[in-house]
Amino acid sequence: MSRRPARAEHPQGTDGTVVGDRVLTLPNLISFVRLLGVPLFLYLFLVVEADVAAIVVLAVGGTTDWVDGWIARRLRQVSRLGELLDPFADRLYILATLLAFTAREVVPWQFTAALLARELLLLGSLAVLRRHGYGPPPVHYVGKTATFLLLAAFPILLVGTASESVATAAGAIGWGLAWWGLVLYWVAGAMYVVQAARLVRSVRARSGGAAA
Repeated sequence: MSRRPARAEHPQGTDGTVVGDRVLTLPNLISFVRLLGVPLFLYLFLVVEADVAAIVVLAVGGTTDWVDGWIARRLRQVSRLGELLDPFADRLYILATLLAFTAREVVPWQFTAALLARELLLLGSLAVLRRHGYGPPPVHYVGKTATFLLLAAFPILLVGTASESVATAAGAIGWGLAWWGLVLYWVAGAMYVVQAARLVRSVRARSGGAAA
C-alpha cells in the first residue's frame, strides 16, 4: 500500500511512475467510454432484453479492463484521475452486472450478496484511510485477477442463458470463473484491510512517539 498521504502534491505509483494531474488523456478517455457502457448494458439487458447486444457490451468492457492501465504506463500518462477511474469502472461494471443478473435470475442473490459484502468491507477501510489523510491503496494483482475472472465470467454466463445448445458448457465455464473470482475478490479485500490496519497502527505509533 502506498504510504503517501492523499494530499501529496507529486505522488508516485508503486512502480515509481510519477502520477500527474492531467485529465484529458487517452487512458482516461478509455475509462470514460467504459463507464458509458454500464448504462448501455443495463438498457439492453433489462429494458429491451437484447441479450446478444448486451453480451457484446459486457465482453468489450471486460476485455478492455487492462487497456487503459497499459496505455497509461506505456505513454507515461498515469494520473490521479485515472487511478480512481479504472477501479471505479471495474466495480461499477461488476455491481451493475450482478444486480441486473440477479433481477433476471441469471445468478442467485447469495452470490450477489457475497460480492456486495466485500465492497462494504472495502468502503469501511477506505473511510479509515481517508480519516488519517491517505488515499485509496494501489490496486493489487490479486484484485485485478479477481476482476478479470468476474468480468470474463459474466458474458459466458449470459451466453448460457441465451443459447440452450451451449448452456451446459457455458454454465460450467462461467461459474468456474465466477467462483474463483469471488474467492480472489475476498482475498484481495482481506489484504487491503490488513494493509490499512498496519498503516493506521504505524501512524498512531508515530503520533504517540512525537507526543512523547
